[in-house]
Amino acid sequence: MEKVGRKKLEVRNSKEKHLFACTVLLLILPFVSFSQNEAKVSSKIDTTSIKIGEQIQYTITVEADSLDIVHFPEGQTFSPLETVEAIMQDTVKNKNRVILQKVYALTQFDSGTYTIPSQRIAINEQPFFTDSFQVKVADVVVDTTKQKMFDIKPLIQVEKSYAKIWKWILIILIVLSIIGGLVYWFFLRKKPLTEEEKEALLPPYDRALLELKKLENSRYLIQDEYKKYYSELTDIVRSYLEEDVHVSALESTTGQLIAKLEMLKDAGELNLQEETITQFQKILETADLVKFAKSKPLSSTAEQDRKMVEQIVVKTHDALPEPTEEELLLTEEYLEELAKKKQRKKIYWAVGLFIGFIFGLGAFSVAYYGFKEVKDTVFGHPTKELLEGEWVTSSYGFPPVDLETPDVLLRQETNLPQQILDSIQDIQTFAYGSYIQHFSISSTSVTFKNPGDPDFEGTVGAALGIFEQVGIRNIITKQEEFNTKSGVAGLKIYGSGNFKSPISDESKRLKYNILLFGGKGFVQQVVMTWEDGDEYAEEIVAKILSTLDVKTQV
Repeated sequence: MEKVGRKKLEVRNSKEKHLFACTVLLLILPFVSFSQNEAKVSSKIDTTSIKIGEQIQYTITVEADSLDIVHFPEGQTFSPLETVEAIMQDTVKNKNRVILQKVYALTQFDSGTYTIPSQRIAINEQPFFTDSFQVKVADVVVDTTKQKMFDIKPLIQVEKSYAKIWKWILIILIVLSIIGGLVYWFFLRKKPLTEEEKEALLPPYDRALLELKKLENSRYLIQDEYKKYYSELTDIVRSYLEEDVHVSALESTTGQLIAKLEMLKDAGELNLQEETITQFQKILETADLVKFAKSKPLSSTAEQDRKMVEQIVVKTHDALPEPTEEELLLTEEYLEELAKKKQRKKIYWAVGLFIGFIFGLGAFSVAYYGFKEVKDTVFGHPTKELLEGEWVTSSYGFPPVDLETPDVLLRQETNLPQQILDSIQDIQTFAYGSYIQHFSISSTSVTFKNPGDPDFEGTVGAALGIFEQVGIRNIITKQEEFNTKSGVAGLKIYGSGNFKSPISDESKRLKYNILLFGGKGFVQQVVMTWEDGDEYAEEIVAKILSTLDVKTQV
């Protein structure tokens, strides 16, 4: 029985060992198979020491399956070194395996020791990382015995560029010149007079004789148009009497007109013979018969009547008393006033046209661009002028913060408690604007004596504490990750709060951004504030964020 039991136990142990061996084999097989197809990534640099401006050849080699999808690093991922160019080398194939090589030319223009961070290569979305390398960048040796050395030149004040302003002024002047030219040409210039206008400016006596001469040369009598002939004849003499003798002749009947002339003769105001008045009455009666009774006198009679009317005009002109000096002055003043009235009328038309043009241009601009855009362009807006002005790109502090801003940030003096100063090696702050204004931005770089990890939480708390000290209340805080244009990761704190100005007691809603970056022994901070609802300020902030970059090497 003992032997049987021992035999069963040996068989059982043998089965368990076989099962464990199979299990281990099943676990190893996939890894063996995978290891045969596993991709290999390696990297190398051609040198670890260069001079300023020289280039390093950084080579990444990938051995993978021919069906694998490989993504190499792109852009400025080798910071603090700058990528000059990236070249893809020839692909080497070996059965179902390929070897890919990509060479990056890197450089640096500041001396020091730099670490090239490990690079991420994705193969079928699976990440692989290269080794990091340390590179020393040495200064270029300058022979001071041959090359003269000069002191560093001091900072100079650069005048603000007014190129865009002058462009707008030039456009406005051109538009106003065109408008002025059109107004002058159509309204203010002295146009050449037409024949009709020249005749209208003649004295009544000369104009009447000229019109009678034209009537003599007309074809009315040849075409048997006696009614038109006599109508024009009587209109000429009546118009002359109304203008020169000052009697209402155009609206009077024949009897009424003759009676008025008799009264003027009796009063001594018109030295005209009775025979002349009688002849004039006959001509008027003949004209009435032709116009209303369709009478048709002889052609010679009609011509004789015209000559008689011409003599009546001459005799009437001679019979008028000489105008007194006072009358001449009154006439001259009247003519001057009439000329001024015409000139004022032209000016009114020109002003009306100009106002209408401006109003139409304004209405079109409002319809096309919107009322706010037109209002801010015409009357000005602080943040709009900042947005459309000449921007400045510069580096601030150490480690440097690269910013493109609407204006230069000025260095600020920082007064900190001694306890804090004891732990700080250096602090540099640059700023533009203030919380009272429409937009503000500041950049601060701090290096600590103790090279530890940065305390972002404490930095954010200190910044929010400053907000509260200057009078910002009801602060809303949000947080998210932020990456600069070169891929440096940081922290973005943003939100809004109520601010009451200590100067005007005006309350407004402010928005803010606090951006934090850092590493061993240093912190970099960028703070921006602007009014809530200011579209131009929002564009300024977006543009600054898109250009923001930091150097992470102390």
